[in-house]
Amino acid sequence: MKVRMLVVFACCLFLVACGKATQEEVVQEVNEKWNEAKGYELNATMEVRTGTEPRVYDVNVWHTKPDFYRVSVNTQGDKETQMIVRNEEGVFVVTPALKKTYKFQSEWPKQNSQAYLIGMLAEDLLADKSAVMTEDDKQYTFELATRNVERTALPVQQITIDKKTMLPTKVSVLNESLEEQVIITFKDIQMGAKHKAEDYAVEKFPEDKEKDTALADIENTEFQVHYPVLDWEHTKLTDEYKTKEDGNSRVILTFEGEKPFTLMQQPIVNNVDTLPVFSPGDPADLGFTVGAMTENSIRWEQDGMAFFIASTKLSQDELMEVAASVTVGSMK
Repeated sequence: MKVRMLVVFACCLFLVACGKATQEEVVQEVNEKWNEAKGYELNATMEVRTGTEPRVYDVNVWHTKPDFYRVSVNTQGDKETQMIVRNEEGVFVVTPALKKTYKFQSEWPKQNSQAYLIGMLAEDLLADKSAVMTEDDKQYTFELATRNVERTALPVQQITIDKKTMLPTKVSVLNESLEEQVIITFKDIQMGAKHKAEDYAVEKFPEDKEKDTALADIENTEFQVHYPVLDWEHTKLTDEYKTKEDGNSRVILTFEGEKPFTLMQQPIVNNVDTLPVFSPGDPADLGFTVGAMTENSIRWEQDGMAFFIASTKLSQDELMEVAASVTVGSMK
């Protein structure tokens, strides 16, 4: 009897082992499911921990094959929305409340990891042959490199996949110390969601009528200097230069040390022209707003102010870290 039970137990173990998916099989199934659908729509939350205080944002994504995207981002509890749009005319950043549209000559989102775009996550999994998969009864977890790792301070990501649905539930982007810096939590994903090409036309996005005068109101307030709040021990503010050109105030802050950079800021000049303005670089999602990123700089608009950071020493993630930390006040 004991021998028979042992044989049955061994057979059960063999059957379980045979039914267990390999890492290659999981990656293949994920890629087919996430990339072969004609489109999808998803909602997620994004927590960013790169600043002094964590910030949480709501994210809504539309994607229609092959290359139509609409990513809508807003701070939780705030109705003001900013969007990254890719349609047949190019890549745009749209702020309906301020009637501002910037056009990019960009291949976004193809060149970098994008934690809330599931097709890009699937491509990350395919690209990293050193990815490591672990699993439990309910989920698979992959640890792998983010793309453009040589230019980033966030080189590692963890992707958690539900075994029943084979859809992502969470993505964590980690720094070199393996600390979570950006956390995407997926609320729902609708595979096969349909949107027409005309749904991605930037002129169709509604303007917030209640905020039509918001920019003008902000411009009439007193110009307050904004400073980055960073825990960078060997980088210090060395110069603060104030100037005025054509009645417009401008402040240039110079930081020197191990991670030198220059921060320029000035009030936004309200422009009634709603035609798209060309912007160099690629869209950069800061959570609270979408900026424009080049190899050595980042620019964005916030609270009626235009900001520009330049450095030949900072990585793109470090540029974004500085940008996320900028706040009105004084240096400590």
